[in-house]
Amino acid sequence: MENVRSTYSLKNGLEIPVVGFGTWKTADGDDAYNSVSEALKSGYRHIDTAAVYGNEESVGKAIKDSGISREDVFVTSKVWNTERGYDKTIAAYEASLEKLGMDYLDLYLIHWPAIEKQNDDWEELNKESWRALMDLYKDGKVKSIGVSNFQKKHMEALKDAEILPMVNQIEFHPGWLQEDTRELCKELGILVEAYSPNGNGKLLNDDTLLKIAEKYGKSVAQICIRWTLQHGTLPLPKSVTPEYIKENTEVFDFEISDEDMQTIDEMEYLVGVPTDPDNRDF
Repeated sequence: MENVRSTYSLKNGLEIPVVGFGTWKTADGDDAYNSVSEALKSGYRHIDTAAVYGNEESVGKAIKDSGISREDVFVTSKVWNTERGYDKTIAAYEASLEKLGMDYLDLYLIHWPAIEKQNDDWEELNKESWRALMDLYKDGKVKSIGVSNFQKKHMEALKDAEILPMVNQIEFHPGWLQEDTRELCKELGILVEAYSPNGNGKLLNDDTLLKIAEKYGKSVAQICIRWTLQHGTLPLPKSVTPEYIKENTEVFDFEISDEDMQTIDEMEYLVGVPTDPDNRDF
């Protein structure tokens, strides 16, 4: 890997840039437009958004106004929890496409699995949402499909599907390795994307990471992104600050040693409460 435009290959052969630019909690309007514009100027060619973020319109406009060919930017969006099921998922996809001002997506994800706590027919809902994604893929409306926040039990409902997910986007950062989920994804040939690679900023002042960052002459954010890459996962850092947007791309001129990787791997969870898809209220 040489830079943020280097790629992983998904199981269908599609190339996906190894670092994506996240837009979660980035407000629609100037914040989203300016940060995505800055990311593209800094070399990013992979932009991640979602219907529930409420910023698809500004994200799409920034990509269009960048002057970069649409084919050269990998764009992801996600279907929200209120739009599960076949027909609603298809409609949600079309709505996202319209807001983004595009005629296809590179990757479309089910944002969260339906769960037993909220839906008696949760497995069927996951299957029907996934059937919609498979049809969008087969119709050429999206180049790859996947899931987000799916753990082993949620993947069970999809295991006999004609097409398996190509991506699973999960919370992954020092202190939260999600080893069972990552191992299953590895077995199934599913690329793991890592959101919140620096723990939503809560890891930036951690003493262990600060010491390691000083050793390599890097920031803690850069250490977290590099650590994520060395685990074979795809980090999705986010920022609205031009300095940090550029800094987050500068992670290809060093390698974390095995000893330091192990030290980071053994860190405790420091980011509040770990993500548990089965115990959420949204």
